[in-house]
Amino acid sequence: MKGAAAQTDARGAQASPERSSVGLVAVIVAATKGEPRALTIRVPDQAPGRGDGLPAGPLVPEHATLERGLRAWVERQTHQRLGYVEQLYTFGDRDRSGTANLSGVHSLSVAYLALVREERPAGLAEAAWQNWYRYLPYEDFRQGRPRQLDAIEARLAAWASEPEECATRTRRLDRLGLTFGMNGGTWNEERVLERYELLFEAGLIPEAKGNPGPALPNDPTGVPMAFDHRRVLATAIGRLRGKIKYRPVVFELMPPEFTLLQLQRTVEALSGTQLHKQNFRRLVAQQGLVEETESVTSGAAGRPARLVRFRREVLLERPAPGLRLPSRRVG
Repeated sequence: MKGAAAQTDARGAQASPERSSVGLVAVIVAATKGEPRALTIRVPDQAPGRGDGLPAGPLVPEHATLERGLRAWVERQTHQRLGYVEQLYTFGDRDRSGTANLSGVHSLSVAYLALVREERPAGLAEAAWQNWYRYLPYEDFRQGRPRQLDAIEARLAAWASEPEECATRTRRLDRLGLTFGMNGGTWNEERVLERYELLFEAGLIPEAKGNPGPALPNDPTGVPMAFDHRRVLATAIGRLRGKIKYRPVVFELMPPEFTLLQLQRTVEALSGTQLHKQNFRRLVAQQGLVEETESVTSGAAGRPARLVRFRREVLLERPAPGLRLPSRRVG
């Protein structure tokens, strides 16, 4: 299709005034040297919501399935071949870009989560691996309470106190407790999307104002992404944080052999938490998730560490093998 009847953009949507558009968006995750990484592309300056984006493209007739279409777009834009892939969520907002939808087209986007081991990106879209806490810094508790939360919570408290009706103020305060652990609430690391959407509703992130443009210096909410891709990323992080508790998906990010410390650092990176070394090792042993190899680390300072590998038999032994993490109360 050519001309004004069809336009393709980095949302992954093919706009057409005759029908709804269907796009495909990929959140591709790796864990490299103890840091959670997402594969991004650079959205051209002339596109709405320019900036960092996720690999995306429209579903076209030559794609036999949604997943094949996704893999094709990812390989074209980044040269990254995907292994483990699961459908994440379907976003069906009428205007997902945050800009005026003059055509009235309903943009339907199917997002996928892919777990890979990091490779040097290439392709046609200036692909780059980025630490996902670049976009959501307040989600990282590995070094203690994130400093960004001080500014965020002050702004949220002001937002909650705005309504004149007592019932509305109470509902807002309750939501702050459920999402950010304020007012005696408990921080649940899986509620990444709920926290992002609350910030959006409160007007505290650039995407809430339409075209986000470049990142503002020292913005406590993080670097904005093109279109609604930061919302998609938040959805993926929450899904993965929940899934590592009942499925051994973390091992999709690990090399064939690794140390227990490397495994701990990867789980900490994904969950945004700091774990007690001995408690973590006890948890791994109780779950029977790994087995020792005959190899040890070499060429590093300190005592050599035993290498382990994932025990695939655990998939047959229990219905929900995973790593359950403790809840956190945020004061």
